[in-house]
Amino acid sequence: MENNTEMKIAVYPGSFDPVTKGHLDILERASSMFDKVIIAVLKNNSKKSYMPTQDRVELIKESIKDMENLENVEVGSFEGLTIDYARQVGAKFLIRGLRAVSDFEYEMQLSQTNQAIAPEIGTVFLITKPKYNFISSGIVKELSFLGQDVSKFVPKSVVEYLQKHKINV
Repeated sequence: MENNTEMKIAVYPGSFDPVTKGHLDILERASSMFDKVIIAVLKNNSKKSYMPTQDRVELIKESIKDMENLENVEVGSFEGLTIDYARQVGAKFLIRGLRAVSDFEYEMQLSQTNQAIAPEIGTVFLITKPKYNFISSGIVKELSFLGQDVSKFVPKSVVEYLQKHKINV
C-alpha cells in the first residue's frame, strides 16, 4: 500500500451574505471529512452584497470560534474563479451544500464546468439537515430588515450585526 501523506484540503466557497446555521452545518460535516477545510467568502464585484467581504469573513470567524472539532477550518476570501483559488491553496475538493432539489441543477452545471476546466479538483455535495432546508441568506436578510427575530437561523454574532446594520435588502 502506498503511503500518501498529502493533506486532503477542501474549499467551501460562497457569498455567505450572511452565514447561516445551514452553512455552519455543512462546514461542520465537511471538517470531519477532510484534513483542512477553507471556508472562503467570494468577493463578486458583479453582484451587490449586503455586507462587505471583510465583515462576512469576521462573522464566520466569530461564529466558529466556539464550535468544537473545527481546529482544521480556516476562513479566507477570494476574487475570481473558485477553481483558481482552490489551486492556489492546494485544495483538491470543493464543498457545495444542497438544500433542495432545485439547488441541484445549478450546482451540477457548476460542478461539470469546474470539472472541464480543472479535472484535478472534485466537488463534494453535502445535503443540509432538514431543519435547515428552508434557510437562505436572502430570507434571513429580508426577515431581519422587516424586524423579525432571525436567531433560529443564524449565529448570535450575525443577529447582532443585522440588528446594528439595518440596510435595505
